[in-house]
Formats: sequence, C-alpha cells, structure tokens
Amino acid sequence: MVHTRRWFGIATALLATELLVAGTAAHAAAPTADPVPVSVEDAVTAKLLGQARAMATEHADGAVEHADESDTRVTVTRKDGRWAFGTAVTVSTHEKDVHPTGAVFVARAEAGTWRVSFDGEAGFGALAAESPLVTKQEKAVFGNTVTPMYAGGDYRTGMALPFAVGQTWTLTGGPHGWGGGAPWSSIDLAGGDQVVRAARAGTAYTMCQGWVRVIHDRGYSTDYYHLWSNISANGTAVSQGTYLGYTGTDVTCGGSASGRHVHFGLRQNSAYVSIAEHGIGKWVIGNGAAAYQGGARHGSAWVGVGGGVYNYGALGFNQAVVDANGGGTLSRRSGPGTGYAVLGSVGDGATVTISCSANGTTHTGRYGATALWNRLSDGSWVSDAYLWTGVNGAVNGWC
Repeated sequence: MVHTRRWFGIATALLATELLVAGTAAHAAAPTADPVPVSVEDAVTAKLLGQARAMATEHADGAVEHADESDTRVTVTRKDGRWAFGTAVTVSTHEKDVHPTGAVFVARAEAGTWRVSFDGEAGFGALAAESPLVTKQEKAVFGNTVTPMYAGGDYRTGMALPFAVGQTWTLTGGPHGWGGGAPWSSIDLAGGDQVVRAARAGTAYTMCQGWVRVIHDRGYSTDYYHLWSNISANGTAVSQGTYLGYTGTDVTCGGSASGRHVHFGLRQNSAYVSIAEHGIGKWVIGNGAAAYQGGARHGSAWVGVGGGVYNYGALGFNQAVVDANGGGTLSRRSGPGTGYAVLGSVGDGATVTISCSANGTTHTGRYGATALWNRLSDGSWVSDAYLWTGVNGAVNGWC
C-alpha cells in the first residue's frame, strides 16, 4: 500500500525522528505499550526528506533539488503490530543524469514513535535481526556488512554481468553517477536477448515500477533501472542469473532513457560506490575522463563505450584473470621466481585458481611492482604482477 501523507504528520515525524536519533538510550529501550500517533509511512517519509535535504546541501551545484512529501513513495509490504517493513523511494525529475533514490526499510514502534533504519545503515542488520517480519535468509544477508569497504583494497564482488553468462552485450554507457555527479557507480548495458538477470545471489525487492534492487553478501547491493516487465519482489530469494526484467525505458520514478537499456548500479554499506576497479563478469570496470566514458578490461583486452562485453561469469574469491600486460602468455614455473624451471604457460585473459602465495622475484605489471607469487591449483607458480585478483595481497593464504 502506498500511503498518502499529511504535512502535519510529516512535521511530527521529523521532530520525533530527530529526538530519537539524539537519544541513543531510547534506541536500546524495549518497545513500550504506548500508542504511536505517527504512522510508519510518515516516519519513513520524514527520514527520506531528511536525507534529501542533506544531499541537496551537499550538492551545492544544484544537481539535487530539495524534495517534499509529494516526491516520496513509501510502500509498507509487511506489518505486524509494532513492526513494519517495506520500501522507500524519493522520485526524481525526468532530467538526464538524474535517477530516483531509495531504500529497503525496517521499522519498530518504540517510545511513542517509529525507529526506522534503511538497508546498509549501521543499525539495519541489528534491527532486522529482531524483527519477526524478516526471514532467516534476509537476516543473514542484512547482517553481512564489511569494514573497510572497497577503499581498503578489496574490489572482489563475486558478480557476473547482469545478463546471461555466455552472451555479449553492448556497453552503451561507461561509469556515471546514479543520481547525478559522483560517485560514478553505474554503467549502461543493452543488447543480447535483452533479459536482465541478477548479477549475484541475494534477496530482491521491487523499489518501484522499472526498478529492482538485489541485496547481496559482503555489504553489496545492485540496482537495475529502466526495466520493462520487471518482477514483483518482496524479499524474493534469487540466484545469480535469475530473471529480473527486460531492458527498457521505464522512468516511472524519474530520470530519462533515450533507448532501451539497463542502468546497473553498485552499492556497498548503504551507499552508491565507484564501480571503477571492481571485477564484474571477469571484467575490471574503468573510468573515463568524463561521465559515460571509460570502459572495461578483461586480461589485456580493453573495450570502450560502444563495444561488446562478453559475460564470462563470476570470478571466484580465490581466482584471478591473467593480464599479461600486452597480450601473449604468462610462464608457469616450478617455484616462486624466474630462477625456477618453466612448466608451461597460460594465456592472457584465462581464469586461474590460486591455492596459496609466497614471495619471490619482483616483477612489474599493469598495476605496479610486486614480489608476490601465486601457486595455482595445478602446483605451478605465476607472478602476481600479471594477475587481476581484486586484492593487493594474497587471496588464499600463504604457502
């Protein structure tokens, strides 16, 4: 149900929310039997508007406008007594480079108001763990955040590209922002059979018509926008490759689309993050000089905007893609260094599985110099300088 809100209720909810945030002791208190005069829809809307005001202040260039209650869509999908669960969306204008923002929320009535938490926020997992409305699978995913995020040097996602493995689609737009400006969290893809699929297993939620969010492990979530015939999901368990919808031009909740595609966005720990340097579908996404430019790299092969990207599937967390830094092959040796015998070679772009790592002779690859060597699953060794693992260091322990 989408609730129609009154401004008086919004103002009350804003005040109640500010008081609740200021009083952390109230957060820890057990729910009381006092009636809650503020509806959960009003409380969630108040939080949405607070975030929108903060974003508008942050974007002094005017990329984000001040929102009011008419710009919000709060849908309560589950409710039982003093608990509620659903989605909350702030719709945007239909300008280019602008997209709606939103969250999955869980709320509990306490201290005369509603305590509201959005997916990825520090308290979301804990509050969801207490809620009788949240399934066991959802609780496992919601509580699985990571610290630090990718900025700590881990760019592994375990994701495929958001279409069928084995297909080639066109990269119609390089890294650009979800809601305008930084971070450049999103890419645009189109082609193939036009069927958009989950990039990794998780739980799916329909944020609004044309927009599906899948919440994954390791604090990640992915957004898929402009979809036609998208699924109606309320915590639906999905596997990598599950159908989510078709590429389209839907802009029900804002933004624009000049041709059918999927606007694919990456989030971690409740925020959109730069998609650059992340490994998706065994490609490493790269920024360009401006939004919508850039491209993706697989091994030594670079594909820019307008080129085709083949979905190789997800890269395992103990795997790597060979990047010979110019094509060709990479020698496999009997030990961690060039002083050991050559046992064979592995081609540029190949996927290898790493058993463990050790230090050896130093080599310089695309990402700099390193003395790290990796022992592969067949017992041979290769220099880490010529592998993309997504991590600056050992990915599967030390030998």
